Amino acid sequence: MKGNQDIEVLIVEDDLRIAEIQKRFLDLIDGFQPVGIAASYVEAKTLIEVLQPDLILLDVYFPDMNGLELLKETKFQTKHVDCIMITAAKEIDMVQSAIRLGVFDYIIKPVFFERFKQTLQRYQEYYTKLLKLSKENSPVSQQEVDKLLWKEIDSITDERAYLPKGIDPLTLEKVIEVLGKVKTGLTAESVAKEVGVSRTTARRYLEHLVSIGKIEADLSYGTVGRPERIYLLLAKMIE
Repeated sequence: MKGNQDIEVLIVEDDLRIAEIQKRFLDLIDGFQPVGIAASYVEAKTLIEVLQPDLILLDVYFPDMNGLELLKETKFQTKHVDCIMITAAKEIDMVQSAIRLGVFDYIIKPVFFERFKQTLQRYQEYYTKLLKLSKENSPVSQQEVDKLLWKEIDSITDERAYLPKGIDPLTLEKVIEVLGKVKTGLTAESVAKEVGVSRTTARRYLEHLVSIGKIEADLSYGTVGRPERIYLLLAKMIE
């Protein structure tokens, strides 16, 4: 850990357009410094060794490697690099492997800024707490360990603290509750009527839930008019 300076981030992504988007996202969040972009196995290995970043934003699929294999090698060689997966890989075995390798988070593309920012801010809090404990160099308490592992003890780590502007936690809970009562999904208009808000407001909450992976949106093609977006809790999809 490198002290009070910005958290140094290496982006490992072979699509340079996506890598540049991630870099711009990082530039919008205080406390982070993108230090490089690697688009291949050789570049990634070299930059990790030379730059020794605090955090890696890592994809899974590359022409010349599997990102999880790179992560495994990196974890074996150094214990001081953390990783957030940002990938289109949705296979459960990929997710499971990433979790077992100790990734801080697993974000499925396409990446929305609010979801990205939420994860980076949570990582920043984790990093800051760990740095403080490292400097103290004394035995930690159970409460301190729980905070590092994101037990909901500290209100700072509460997901509500990361809600974007215009999203009220109570209204958000009502929207989720309404969606939980149906198995076939609802339109924004139907949700608006159930919750007691405007259609525009309902859509804003629904799209937020889509962006953080809580619900899924699909198109319903009726016999008349344009297709409508149908929103469904992912838990219902699994059932």
